[in-house]
Amino acid sequence: MTAVLGTRAPSSVRTQPIATSDDVVRARQLARTLAVECALSLVEQTKLVTAASELARNTLVYGGGGRMDGEVLERTGGRGVRLTFADEGPGIADVELALRDGWSSGTGMGLGLSGARRLMDHFDLCTAIGEGTTVTVIKWTH
Repeated sequence: MTAVLGTRAPSSVRTQPIATSDDVVRARQLARTLAVECALSLVEQTKLVTAASELARNTLVYGGGGRMDGEVLERTGGRGVRLTFADEGPGIADVELALRDGWSSGTGMGLGLSGARRLMDHFDLCTAIGEGTTVTVIKWTH
């Protein structure tokens, strides 16, 4: 990992499978637990948990399920939480369109990916048609 993304804290990566709507709730809970461990402010915790909820739901609905890996990071000047959502679904055909505010491939409001990107300090999306999608986000202490 590059210096920008930080290094892992002594805690290990924790994985939450995402196969049901209950797992989306569990992903939110894990995100909150990591945010508290990292000492994110209440506002930053809320941003992280909101993004985690949107991304976990997308993993389930559009990716057919997958997993969320979460971990605490450390870097000079602070700590952060990295969440990675991965699925082996159909992938995203037009990433630029999918990241546009208001666009949705389903019946939602179209705020999932674009909203998560705005809420986080780091957002990375990797997708391939027929192979799946991985979204990695980081929220740093401020």
